Amino acid sequence: MDGPFGRVVRVERTGSTNEDAAALLGDDGALGTTIVANEQTHGTGRKGRTWVAQPGSALLFTTVLPRDVRASDLWSIPFWAALAVFDALARCGVRTQLQWPNDLLLGQKKLAGILCTSRVSGELARAACGVGINVYRTPHADEQIDPPPAFCSDVAGVDRESILSEALAAFARHFSLLDDVGEIARRWEDAAGLPGRRYCLLVDGEDAPFEATAVHLARGGALVVERDGQERTIALADARALR
Repeated sequence: MDGPFGRVVRVERTGSTNEDAAALLGDDGALGTTIVANEQTHGTGRKGRTWVAQPGSALLFTTVLPRDVRASDLWSIPFWAALAVFDALARCGVRTQLQWPNDLLLGQKKLAGILCTSRVSGELARAACGVGINVYRTPHADEQIDPPPAFCSDVAGVDRESILSEALAAFARHFSLLDDVGEIARRWEDAAGLPGRRYCLLVDGEDAPFEATAVHLARGGALVVERDGQERTIALADARALR
């Protein structure tokens, strides 16, 4: 495809498309490049958790943003990417639910995840958006991955190339939003069904998860929730949502 996200590099097998993209963040010629892998041997999720996908079953790619962003706005990039992927999947007939901080659900099961990487230089930064989408259900998938995931093929006859094309087109449509972190947050809240959505959260260092009602997304990516009549701000780096 043409446009700011038009360069696509395909590899059969790699450790991690995010690691490959991170190595390119100092290269001006790599701006706007997307690396797509058929298989990742060391795919990772948030906080170093493993991303498991059988070869050929998932769409695995990382896109280097075509321009620098403000370093102070880096927190907004995963939410921006999630909005674009949410849009792309809907156009492919797969209607998902955004879940804080970086997942897309089909029903109550994880369908896709977002993990970004960046390089900061003073007040500016370069960023790359890593995306993993479960496309084709494989035998014994529910036994191999805990908790069991969802797949696009559960609800729609769609292929990886179509989803990739729609995702890159969505990145282009949403490109101007990178200048307005407030609008990114507002649109993410709308798509995620905030306020009012119930969350089960496990905060680092606490023994047990708790349930609360999401109120809004705070600047910096924190989730503000209400529990027993009191608001609490859950920092982006300090917790995860349990499905």
